[in-house]
Amino acid sequence: MLQSPQTLRLARVGAQFGGRRLASHGAPQFNEPSGYLFGEKPPAPGQRRVKESWENIWYIGMFGSMAFAAVMLYYKPDNGVESWALREAKERMEARGEKYKYEPSSSSSSPSS
Repeated sequence: MLQSPQTLRLARVGAQFGGRRLASHGAPQFNEPSGYLFGEKPPAPGQRRVKESWENIWYIGMFGSMAFAAVMLYYKPDNGVESWALREAKERMEARGEKYKYEPSSSSSSPSS
């Protein structure tokens, strides 16, 4: 395979830095698994777990925002196409003087058995 001068120059530069990749930042770093949930050792028997300072704020914010979202979704206005079309059809029928609800006439014959 033919190599261009630029390719040869890049190969020389890579050899100057020991052939290592500069963007990889070394070996992957991670926390070794300890077998405990979230890496936290359980308290001794008869002792309670001590909460960190941010935990109560997180619980209030997380579940409070979920409750707020549930209330807002419950009271969300109905802006769908079908509901708009139904309202528009009712308004047009009322403007023409027609009834939009079906009411069976009293003169209609019903099968009597």
